[in-house]
Amino acid sequence: MNASATPPLQKFFAPCPRGLETVLFEELTELGAQHVGPTDGGVAFQGTFTLGYRVCLWSRIASRVLWQLAVDEYRSEEDIFSLAREIEWPQLFSPQHTIRVQVDAIRSPVTSLEFVTLRVKDAIVDSFRAAGEDRPSVNTSMPDMRIHVFLTTHTATVYLDLAGEALFKRGYRREGLAAPLRENLAAGMLALKGWKAQMPLFDPMCGSGTILTEAAMIAMGLAPGAQRPFAFEKMLNFQADDFHAMREAAASAGKPLPEGLLFGNDRDAEAVDTTRRHLQNIGGEANAARVVLTNVAMETLDSPAPNGLLLTNPPYGERLDDLADLKLWYPVVGTWLKQTMAGWKACFITADRALPGGIGFKPSKRTPLFNGALDCRLFEFELYSGSRRERPAGEAPKINE
Repeated sequence: MNASATPPLQKFFAPCPRGLETVLFEELTELGAQHVGPTDGGVAFQGTFTLGYRVCLWSRIASRVLWQLAVDEYRSEEDIFSLAREIEWPQLFSPQHTIRVQVDAIRSPVTSLEFVTLRVKDAIVDSFRAAGEDRPSVNTSMPDMRIHVFLTTHTATVYLDLAGEALFKRGYRREGLAAPLRENLAAGMLALKGWKAQMPLFDPMCGSGTILTEAAMIAMGLAPGAQRPFAFEKMLNFQADDFHAMREAAASAGKPLPEGLLFGNDRDAEAVDTTRRHLQNIGGEANAARVVLTNVAMETLDSPAPNGLLLTNPPYGERLDDLADLKLWYPVVGTWLKQTMAGWKACFITADRALPGGIGFKPSKRTPLFNGALDCRLFEFELYSGSRRERPAGEAPKINE
């Protein structure tokens, strides 16, 4: 192919949960992105337009894939209107598709983001009318096309969302219930801890199984977006053959889940049943059966393997009576970790800063993460059967060593 036939590079931005920018940078690089640049809350990158398809299909960490349509300096709302009006919207999607405009800003001088939103909608409608088309309708809950406008102090950028619904909505959670832990945050934590199915993984408070299901998809080589549609499939420039080839390649890349790799537990029997269904939804009954699931109090469990990664999302104690219960329960957890889980690395994501002191361990690492709007920490503890340092003969180990 000669240089003139090479598809031009497009500019994209992939937002992600705060704290996961570094691992998203690494993931996008592996997916073939160019000029990759992490920033607070996401990663900018470039590539051919179909790279946007690939990232939607394969990214475990991105929340969305935003395609940059226009960027320029502005001084007023009318400058933003003009920027949006210059975009040839009727060449991107049909007027039968519904739209939603979302405007976000950091230190912008505009007085009303709502007014900016209205002016961008006006610009889109004017573009369709000028082309002799009907005007698209607005749907704020389930739009076909999501237009994002991001304002800084001097610059406005207009994006079209290639994903549609957020990418953490994988398609395997069919009950319609929101999970307490977002799927891309679970996958991001696994990436932060370097888990690539090379060691056992144990979630002793698995809830609906988000961590285990994301881990199973990693171990089986399954594309996280394989079971869901994307907004770009409705766009007028959709390259169907290219995307269908990507889907077929993803479908053929899967492999069986190894035995003895994934272990889960929850004291709520319904939660365990939900976890099993999610595992079945991604890999079928045979693969789901290879995940060992139990339904007991965590502190009564034996270690499922000599070593591995324990990763879990414990209760946060948002109500006062819950906090009182947690203060009594944390020392029980600490004793169980010390007596049963020696040789493991234990990681807890929680909004409760008191967890390390409560369980009696000093974290070897603490990573700030956001679970939605909830400001959390991922605490990491190295669990040893004794102390890391030599002791005088006869000295007993302390639980917080």
